[in-house]
Amino acid sequence: MRRFLLLYATQQGQAKAIAEEICEKADAHGFSADLHCISESDKYDLRTEAAPLVVVVSTTGNGDPPDTARKFVKAIQDKTLPGDLLAHLRLELVVEPWINGLWAALEKHFASRRGNEMNGAVAMASNPSLSSEPVTPEVSHIDSQVGLLRLDDSGRRDSEVSEQNVVNRGPSSVWIAGFESSLTQSAPPLSQASLNIPASPPEYLQVDLQEALGQEESHAPVTSVDPVFHVPVSKAVQLTTNDAVKTTLLIELDISQTDFSYQPGDAFSVICPNSDSEVERLLQRLQLADRREHRVFLKIKADTKKKGAALPQHVPEGRSLQFLFTWCLEIRAVPKKAFLRALAEHSSDGAERRRLQELCSRQGTADYNRLVRDARACLLDLLLAFPSCQPPLGLLLEHLPKLQPRPYSCASSSLFHPGKLHFIFNIVEFSSHTTAKVLRRGVCTGWLATLVEPILQPNARADGEKAPAPKIYIAPRTANSFHLPGEPSAPVIMVGPGTGIAPFIGFLQHREKLQEHHPAGHFGATWLFFGCRHKDRDYLFRDELRHFLKCGILTHLKVSCSREAPAGEEEEAPAKYVQDSIQRHGQQVARALLQERGYVYVCGKRNTGVTSARKNCFGQKGQSCWALFVYTLASLFTLFVEDSVSRDAKNMAKDVNDTLVDIISKEVGGGKLEAMKMLATLKEEKRYLQDIW
Repeated sequence: MRRFLLLYATQQGQAKAIAEEICEKADAHGFSADLHCISESDKYDLRTEAAPLVVVVSTTGNGDPPDTARKFVKAIQDKTLPGDLLAHLRLELVVEPWINGLWAALEKHFASRRGNEMNGAVAMASNPSLSSEPVTPEVSHIDSQVGLLRLDDSGRRDSEVSEQNVVNRGPSSVWIAGFESSLTQSAPPLSQASLNIPASPPEYLQVDLQEALGQEESHAPVTSVDPVFHVPVSKAVQLTTNDAVKTTLLIELDISQTDFSYQPGDAFSVICPNSDSEVERLLQRLQLADRREHRVFLKIKADTKKKGAALPQHVPEGRSLQFLFTWCLEIRAVPKKAFLRALAEHSSDGAERRRLQELCSRQGTADYNRLVRDARACLLDLLLAFPSCQPPLGLLLEHLPKLQPRPYSCASSSLFHPGKLHFIFNIVEFSSHTTAKVLRRGVCTGWLATLVEPILQPNARADGEKAPAPKIYIAPRTANSFHLPGEPSAPVIMVGPGTGIAPFIGFLQHREKLQEHHPAGHFGATWLFFGCRHKDRDYLFRDELRHFLKCGILTHLKVSCSREAPAGEEEEAPAKYVQDSIQRHGQQVARALLQERGYVYVCGKRNTGVTSARKNCFGQKGQSCWALFVYTLASLFTLFVEDSVSRDAKNMAKDVNDTLVDIISKEVGGGKLEAMKMLATLKEEKRYLQDIW
């Protein structure tokens, strides 16, 4: 068996799933994949590695490496390392729909070792064509071509997007003669098609359920995040009116009795549980409700065919079923096709098995995208839709990803609110249209809203008694560069519609205290471009912003309202979106950035329950240490799997970026390409910063 080293680093499991897919297929092609998480540095040594190397890596946050890759990235950024440290490593390409090309590339590599030594790397084009046919990899140097697998918002790979584009050209892919497909039933031609379905993933976990025998169980969540702080909620305020489109809450945490520290612009994680009612329904459907308190013990099946099978690190040993489904497993996760394929194997009804096979097949991509991914179907939805499906517990523990902590921006300054930490969020609500229309709340925002309801202002208890303060678990996030300039005289331009205003409230509070402490200091101009729908419903922090403006802390406040018209015929229509407002003041903004060496900050918060940040690491939207990671690795292949972000935040950031390109090109008199280069320079200098969740 010809061996190659296969490393992955993942935040939410997508990169790991791709790496495992490659590993599973390697045997059939005569290769042996040595699979490891990139954090397991004791199991491989790149300095002495002689085999080809494939690395599958995701981005997270602001184009940053996932937590499991941080140590590795820090190590390879050591400037004392020789420039050719990893020059001996080979292999660069992008997977799916080109995974088939991987084996041809490896064949070529090993063949070349028997002949002339190949001096280059295997590469794939970063932009896929609309064809779903495999593309043959070509040989080139890594410094001339960097492979990049792009995923759309949902985590779809481009092959699936391309296939859907082709399929959706005709309405027959969705309905025939008025008959529309549903989650449980397909329509021609899919219902009559021969299917190309993936191989069923080998099961590898053996589960032993043991009675608790009266043992008390800790309710503290088990998490890889460290340190974790258990802090009380000291205040909760509704910032929007009851008739606003979205409900926005502010929560104040009391951190005075902890070592938790932060500065404006930082983010932190809230460790949240799944909904009690959803956990209960899932246990009932799995016929495990009477064993909810049983302790779970796992081991690898002796006869498993899975390569590199390992116990899931996010499933702690000896905890109850109730605890695992509440605190450890993302039961709301949209099941991947491999999960559907596995569920099909445990469906006794032939029609249900066929439908699950259709949804995970190449031919059923359009149905999967529309009825599973876009509908945000979860495991419980599928189990209710396919009653003959009776999966073993081990299968669920193999496929359900880790319940991730949810990130939030700090919306306060510790100078302004000593011992306190503020954050704000919209209560996420969405309809699920799987088998029945169900209104759901976001996992974390729904839990927080319910938790603080007894102390929520202005709806606190009418009897005057103070409700006990609820507590939540929080953890600091790795330090970022989304902070006020070190030089206070530099102009600051802040763009934050909706809850994207959160870090800028902290900025302004901090600046007010700094100016109080240094009354003779020189402080640069501050601009805030804020956006809402209606000024009388969801204009967040209106009074605070007016205070900052009156005191001179905030120099320019520009508010855009997307749903309001001018009051009179002669009155100028207000800017609809923040980018429109920036355009109106383009000359001043461009001058502040280019001539006065100002800083621009863009923040947009997600508006869906399960999405996370998505940013490109190249081009206009994501100059970061991750881009440096690629260039530092020289001849090392890196596969980028982009995370997803809500369309509101993503489109806002893109529109703001396009507006900045436009106003800069007008200011300097050059073309858009020159303006884009100037913005890229601002990003490299950490003067153009984005916080898009």
